[in-house]
Amino acid sequence: MARVQCAVRPVTRLEPNLVTTQLLPYDNWVRYFDALRLTNAILLDLAQDMWRYISDDYLVLRVVANEVGSSTMPQKVNPIDFENAEGNLGVANALLAHYAQKLPVSRLQRDLSDSTVRRTFGVALGHTLVAYLNLTRGLERVQANETKLRGDLEAHWKWSRKARRRSCARRASATRTRRSSTSRVERTSRPRRTTRGLQVWRLATR
Repeated sequence: MARVQCAVRPVTRLEPNLVTTQLLPYDNWVRYFDALRLTNAILLDLAQDMWRYISDDYLVLRVVANEVGSSTMPQKVNPIDFENAEGNLGVANALLAHYAQKLPVSRLQRDLSDSTVRRTFGVALGHTLVAYLNLTRGLERVQANETKLRGDLEAHWKWSRKARRRSCARRASATRTRRSSTSRVERTSRPRRTTRGLQVWRLATR
C-alpha cells in the first residue's frame, strides 16, 4: 500500500483515505455542506432583516418600470426578492442539514440509501443559487429613506445617546488595550533588578 501511495500521489495529486470501511464516510462533503448551510443561515437572517427594515419604511425599493408590485395594489412595491431568497434558503438548508445527518451513516456498510440522497444535491445547490441571485437583485434596489430615519432620530434621542455610549466604550476599551500592551513591552524590555543589570542598563541608556 505504501508503494502504491508513493507512486500514485505525485501523478494524480490525490490523497488516499487509508482508514475507512467499504463505503467512504463522505466527511469532505459533510464539511462542505455544513459550511454552505452556515453561510445560508447568515444570508437568511439578512433577508429577514431587510424585509423588516423595508416594512418599517427605513429602507425603500427603487421602482422598476412596468413592474407590477401587487395583484391588488399595482402601485405597491413588495420586497419579493428578499422573500424569495428567504424561502429558497430555507429549503436549501433543510436538505443540507439532512445530508449532514444521513451521509456519514451506513448500516453494516451495505446501505445504499445514500445514492437516493446524493441525487438531490442539485436541488439544494439550485435553491441556494436562486436565493443568492434574488438577494443580490434585492440589495441592488435598496436605498435608505433618509427622511424617515432622520425623523425617528429626532423623535427618539435616546437611540443616538446609546450609540454614542457604545462608541465611547469601544474607544476606552481600545485605549486600555493599547496601554496594557505598551506596559507589557516596557516590562519585558527592562533588565532584571540586579546590580549588574542596572549598571548595564544605565550605561546603555545614557
